[in-house]
Amino acid sequence: MSIPLPLFIAVPLIIAFVLPMFGRKGKAVATALANMVTISLLVFAVASIGKTEVYEIGKWSIPLGINLVLDGLSSLLLLAINVVAAAAMLFSIKYMEQYTAKTKYLSLFLLMVAGMNGVVLSGDIFNLFVFLEIASLASYALVGFGCDHEELEASFKYMVLGSIASVFILFAIALIYGNTGTLNMAYISKAIQNSGLNAGLTFALAMFMAGFGLKAALVPFHAWLPDAHPSAPAPISAMLSGVLIKALGVYSLARIIFNVFGVSVAVGWVLITLGVLSMVVGVFLAVGQWDFKRLLAYHSISQMGYVILGLGIGALILANNGKVEWAAMAILGGMFHLVNHAVFKSLLFLTSGSVEMSTGTRQLKELGGLAEKLPFTRATCTVASASIAGIPPFNGFWSKMILVIASVQAGFLWLAAVTVIVSLVTLISFLKIQRYVFLGELPENLRQTKENKGFMLIAMVFLACLCLLMGSLVLVPGLKESILEPAVKVLTDGLNYSANIIPKL
Repeated sequence: MSIPLPLFIAVPLIIAFVLPMFGRKGKAVATALANMVTISLLVFAVASIGKTEVYEIGKWSIPLGINLVLDGLSSLLLLAINVVAAAAMLFSIKYMEQYTAKTKYLSLFLLMVAGMNGVVLSGDIFNLFVFLEIASLASYALVGFGCDHEELEASFKYMVLGSIASVFILFAIALIYGNTGTLNMAYISKAIQNSGLNAGLTFALAMFMAGFGLKAALVPFHAWLPDAHPSAPAPISAMLSGVLIKALGVYSLARIIFNVFGVSVAVGWVLITLGVLSMVVGVFLAVGQWDFKRLLAYHSISQMGYVILGLGIGALILANNGKVEWAAMAILGGMFHLVNHAVFKSLLFLTSGSVEMSTGTRQLKELGGLAEKLPFTRATCTVASASIAGIPPFNGFWSKMILVIASVQAGFLWLAAVTVIVSLVTLISFLKIQRYVFLGELPENLRQTKENKGFMLIAMVFLACLCLLMGSLVLVPGLKESILEPAVKVLTDGLNYSANIIPKL
């Protein structure tokens, strides 16, 4: 089944502009249409696994035209984006009834999905920036969707820092165009290989790392995330933490470093430093939080550190001409943790939304004893908590184990130790959630609390099942080779990306 790549962008983009026409009276039809779109995109993403394709828009040849590129890395991100989008949209059917202007919400949601799909498919850096801005602008509006003081303040802060990141990225693109005369990533890579890095290109790489680091909320670029994620509606928090920071930040950073500029020892150490800082700072800031969603937001910073750490170790090994197999294992751990985090963190934000919708609060000290009142929410939250803490046999355990093994193989025993310690502190945080939300004595004002069922429950159970099943990606023969290893090979191939792409143009 061959999927025309523009469908991943055009379908949600077109429907996003159609939905507001339905107005309030047609919100049921608009909701059904939006859900059909996200489910269709999920089917397309599953069908794209294992495919490699270069699509010339308007059949204009490169470098004059624009192209979309599907490879192992972009297909993995497409799958993660559209799995989470389908679950979040399903959860939104009932959850967003408490808000007005639901059709506008659906429209912004699809714009964000179209932007993320465009980022991971774009073959040139300027259109990557365009799609990044589409997704970013939609997310700014969605963070402040409730229009309360807290939400608008968080949205404004997110917009300001996001705009600074965009300026960094746009400035870097201008420098690259001035030095290479092209915007196509494969041709830029070829030009850098032929002429080497000069001061302008090195500065552009630094700007990219700062800009995409801001989008990924890596420490010390993380200031916007702890306010934005708790303020957004729960399904949007799931999208922001589950896939947005990955598509706009981590994916873009990995693509630029590995496939366009090429790895170096300095870049490898920068990535490792950012990864360790994010892991440690994020997890220790999370432990002291009493706001359910704010605690989860800090853990997003920490968990992105695992992904960046894997990429950094892989980059350092490749730059030192070490064993490609060891580099591949480190990158495999990072990429596997990226998709695992997309699932379990999205589920955690959905369960927090279910708790807040049932009780009217997300303050841990005001909750307790909800295990009997919200049994399904408690069960799915427990699965997600075990996953993020790295408890076997849940998916988070396997990706963390691969990262520990890769660190030991590379001779970085201290990185393996940090990974294990951060995982233990993560476990403490989620034991705290279990203790204060679901165990203990039920407060008098929560005696009438009822479980949220229907589509909200279906979305949570779907993601909980994935947390249990995704360990099979490394255990069942054939799954790792078809889903994870193609993404890893794209990064370990490095600058051969241009050689693999240009002959097909």
